[in-house]
Amino acid sequence: MSNVTFVILSFEGPDAYSHAGGLGTRVGDLSRTLAQMGFETHLFFIGDPSLPGREWREEGRLQLHRWCQWISRYHPDGVYDGEEGKRLDWEHSLPPWLESEILAPKVAAGDTVIVIGEEWHTASSIIAIHELVARRGWGKHVHLLWNANSTFSFHRVDWGPLRYAATITTVSRYMKHVMWGYGVDARVIPNGIPESWLRPLDRKSVVLLSRLFHDRLTLAKVARFDPDKRWFMAVDAVAEMKRLKLRPLFFARGGMEGHGYEVLGNAHQKGLQVAHVQWNGPEVETLVEAIRPVLNADMLNLQGYLSEPQRRVLFHAVDAVLANSGVEPFGLVGLETMSVGGVALVGCTGEDYMTPGHDAISLQTSNPSEIVYNVVKLCCPTGATNRLRRAARRTAARYTWRSVIQGILMPFLEQLGVPQTPRSNASLFDVPKQPVISIPAKAASLGRIPLWQGLRDVPAPAGVA
Repeated sequence: MSNVTFVILSFEGPDAYSHAGGLGTRVGDLSRTLAQMGFETHLFFIGDPSLPGREWREEGRLQLHRWCQWISRYHPDGVYDGEEGKRLDWEHSLPPWLESEILAPKVAAGDTVIVIGEEWHTASSIIAIHELVARRGWGKHVHLLWNANSTFSFHRVDWGPLRYAATITTVSRYMKHVMWGYGVDARVIPNGIPESWLRPLDRKSVVLLSRLFHDRLTLAKVARFDPDKRWFMAVDAVAEMKRLKLRPLFFARGGMEGHGYEVLGNAHQKGLQVAHVQWNGPEVETLVEAIRPVLNADMLNLQGYLSEPQRRVLFHAVDAVLANSGVEPFGLVGLETMSVGGVALVGCTGEDYMTPGHDAISLQTSNPSEIVYNVVKLCCPTGATNRLRRAARRTAARYTWRSVIQGILMPFLEQLGVPQTPRSNASLFDVPKQPVISIPAKAASLGRIPLWQGLRDVPAPAGVA
């Protein structure tokens, strides 16, 4: 379909072993969508040592290359276990292999190759690939990009050579402004979501989960245990809701970071009853059965892997998803929540995709009472919440990976001299219909007092209208 080949370099990837955060989601979804659109795509990542070193997917158009597996066998605790050894092996072995096995044959055939490096781990590799491309005289056929998803380990990036070697991109205007401080004027290409997030939800699964907590005020937060994610703010807000007798139920899914112990300690200190939930399986029914025995708790510490079907139903069914980061390069959870018609409470840094008050709520402070005020207000029977949920879905449709690739990435590559490629005639903004849970009907049965009558007991924080 096209003579353009994409090569994506990333430490994280789609394997459970390789998936530690938003980066694994990004590169997995991006590479899969490129392949579905007809592009030959290669994804290099630190893969599960028990899986094949090379695997073909999407009818052979997507090739997964699991790198450093011989090291990963000695480090079973995930992609960043033994990180330095993996990085050094990656930098030594990957560029020459890429040169001989992919770049040389493609250039000889007259094709164009787009190499995209992700995050600081790949910066040195991109510089090395640029040197070999220049030495071989392949500059017209091989285009190098390097993308920043966060500022993590920016101090380890050799910015001078990297600026010369590659076109630098990032995921939001916020990140672009931050990178000006490093002498870099990055191009903004936002993250996307798979089109599967816009498919109608399975009504039976939604009802099955919702029935567990139909009489509770429900919130969810899915993020790494990192101070930037403002877990303390979320926990303190739930504790205040409990004090107001609003019967909150807080679904918390963090990571393996040490900050998690501090978050759970804070929850206990604030009087929240915490239950730990484990399950094994991607089905919504599996999650429901794991939750059912511990519904008397205030906070559920989810310790299993939340599959896409489970996240979609959870984000839709709860009253609000707390994506309330203080520093957020992009905010993928907020966008995922919007795509299923959920209510996202996001921060105000990198969430370029949302319009405050129209399709999501933007939290302006670190004051937990701002969460309490907005959640309670959203549960008032005015119809505003359902309008927000519908607007959220329409907004999210503009940020599918297919839309981002067609509308932003490909025009940008054409500016770099990449040949034009075929584009789909499908509308970028068609949103499949799905039922929206009636929030006003639910709000009437919550707690010991009607929430909208209790608004006088929840004063607005300073600066919040």
